Amino acid sequence: MSSAVATPPTRLNRPNIVAVGTIVWLSSELMFFAALFAMYFTTRAVQGPEIWAESVELLNIPFSAINTTVLVLSSVTCQFGVFAAERFQSARTGALWQLSKWGMREWFALTFIMGAFFIGGQVFEYAELVHEGLTLSSAPYGSVFYLATGFHGLHVTGGLLAFLVVLIRVSKARRFGHSQATTAIVVSYYWHFVDIVWIALFSAIYLVQ
Repeated sequence: MSSAVATPPTRLNRPNIVAVGTIVWLSSELMFFAALFAMYFTTRAVQGPEIWAESVELLNIPFSAINTTVLVLSSVTCQFGVFAAERFQSARTGALWQLSKWGMREWFALTFIMGAFFIGGQVFEYAELVHEGLTLSSAPYGSVFYLATGFHGLHVTGGLLAFLVVLIRVSKARRFGHSQATTAIVVSYYWHFVDIVWIALFSAIYLVQ
């Protein structure tokens, strides 16, 4: 009587306690940003549309739209990295220009670059607004604008650090297994979260006049 040989799974499908905990934590973060939205709209209602419009005119909406597009597309590249992690492919199996053969490391590295581009664009926008006289203490609009976008920028920076941790862990690991794949998936949850929050912030701050 022959015994069956167990074969390792080819994909990661089972929910992990770390992933579940991350989702719960992101729910609390959602409440934090909800408070920032409430602060923004409350301050806007108190100030009145005329005074508010004077500050809104200082915003460079086309530039911010480009910056937003880069961040949103970074969620796409991040998800491709997750797909590679789920099939336990840590690195590319072909040439660099063959995107279909990229592994998790290449997709996450590209995501990191796009996220860093977004932060750089936000810093540039802040410098331009300060030059125009809009600071944290110059007006109520400046206070809520910098607080809302600044806290989001800190969250994006935290996501960039998380990508670095994942890339370093994977490069030092002897083999790419469930632990590395789960870490990559959890980081993707966080990154998608900050992207969705920014879409809401961009709509409220830049589009809703």
